[in-house]
Amino acid sequence: MTLIWGTNYSIVKRAFVEIDPQAFNAVRMLIASIVFMLIIMIIRMRRAGRGEDEAGGGSHAVASIWHTPAPITAGDWIAFAALGVIGHAGYQYLFIGGLALTTVANSSLLLAATPVVIAVISAIRGEERIAPLHWAGAALSLAGIYIVVGEGMSLGAGSLRGDAMMLGAVFCWAAYTLGARHLMVRHSPVGVTGVSMAIGAALYVPLMWGHVTSTNWSRLSAGTWIAIVYSSLFALCVAYTIWYVAVRQIGSARTSVYSNLIPIVAMVTAVLFLGEHFTLARVAGATAVLVGVALTRVGKTTVTIPAED
Repeated sequence: MTLIWGTNYSIVKRAFVEIDPQAFNAVRMLIASIVFMLIIMIIRMRRAGRGEDEAGGGSHAVASIWHTPAPITAGDWIAFAALGVIGHAGYQYLFIGGLALTTVANSSLLLAATPVVIAVISAIRGEERIAPLHWAGAALSLAGIYIVVGEGMSLGAGSLRGDAMMLGAVFCWAAYTLGARHLMVRHSPVGVTGVSMAIGAALYVPLMWGHVTSTNWSRLSAGTWIAIVYSSLFALCVAYTIWYVAVRQIGSARTSVYSNLIPIVAMVTAVLFLGEHFTLARVAGATAVLVGVALTRVGKTTVTIPAED
């Protein structure tokens, strides 16, 4: 999971040399949504055909990660629609737009701070008590973000705009995570992801259709097509499955430790394949963000939905 999401940044960004970022994103969202929904439908039919109950164990426990057993009520559909708009259509537009304008290092580090934003919002809403150590971690991460964004300012207005879009993506994903919690009680995590992603894609693709039609798909290289397939199937489907299986098998606390390695993998990959450079300010900002995130998670066991990469 860490390798898939960490390398996805550079793979996607390199593809932008040949393809419009929003056209790339529209296609990958469409592919991933179709795959999610097909798998959910297939598992539903197979379980219904075998007459299996939802409390089954073994392989059934893994299947239930994909399967949404409870009926989707009218209220659920409203919640799914809101999640699709904010957590997929809005988030994806800002994520891809930000990644196209700023560096992989800045993008991955800003997104790594999402748990801090979620913790602060939860505390403000009175849903979670934050210990002094967690507040210190939040402050440290915010200081790291300030350093990272300040470093990006030296690259010009485009990079600063990309950082701003990535910050917007962080808040979209924080809202998605908080909004999805009550649905997770009745529905499987990946079921919630698949349905909300399909709704988000149904909105996103038509809005970005001009980008899709203006792209000369026949002239794309094999490498760009591989990037589209990789980002669709692995970054949005396979890595999500690994995440939720890990949460069930080893717990959210241990699983989240691995997600802290994603920015490191992303930055190293960007240095090797995109020619990005480490600077003292960037290293300091990265250290502050990651240590701050680690501090905000000390003693916590709640599940944080990972940001889509």
